[in-house]
Amino acid sequence: MAIRCVFLFISMLAMACCCAIASDPSLLQDFCVADKTSQVHVNGFACKDAKDVVAEHFFFSGLHMAGNTSNKQGSAVTAANVAQIPGLNTMGISMVRIDYAPKGQNPPHTHPRATEILVVLEGSLFVGFVTSNPNNTLISKVLNKGDIFVFPKGLVHFQYNYGMDNAVALAALSSQNPGVITIANTVFGSDPSISDDILAKAFQVNQDTVNWIQAQF
Repeated sequence: MAIRCVFLFISMLAMACCCAIASDPSLLQDFCVADKTSQVHVNGFACKDAKDVVAEHFFFSGLHMAGNTSNKQGSAVTAANVAQIPGLNTMGISMVRIDYAPKGQNPPHTHPRATEILVVLEGSLFVGFVTSNPNNTLISKVLNKGDIFVFPKGLVHFQYNYGMDNAVALAALSSQNPGVITIANTVFGSDPSISDDILAKAFQVNQDTVNWIQAQF
């Protein structure tokens, strides 16, 4: 009987630990508005004194405005995370608006701290993510207005506007600060640069090709 109780306790503890590390830390009070002037370094931001909190700390206006897509990728991301909304601190959620010019894309990238759920507001998108090694399976779908797609946490994913009109999407992410790692920029645009011979061997191309790609970033 004692052994069963110990096993049950360990099982419950393991499940509790899994839940605890599944997303941003949970709230221990009504809110923790980010105090960006604080010199205290914590995982997130220190809390502003509750008596100094006002409605503006939970407010952001801007997702109604189209982003500037006149760039190489033909897309623009307008973020609404803890950087724009201090009240999101410890809330474990954020949003983005993504605008796509015709043939524009949100290039392959990952969010190291968040799962993403995306809904198409205007236009059509070809979207997908790639599973981890060793299979590297592409899971993809064409989305139209009102369609929703989920990108699992940490996996490489993308969106591409294959249509002739502008497209708009809205996405929610399971972190106040999900982070973004754009694959091409990270690999070929690092500062200082990753050694040519390392990249040439990794991508199975010659060093001239690596140099040419790095020059684009």
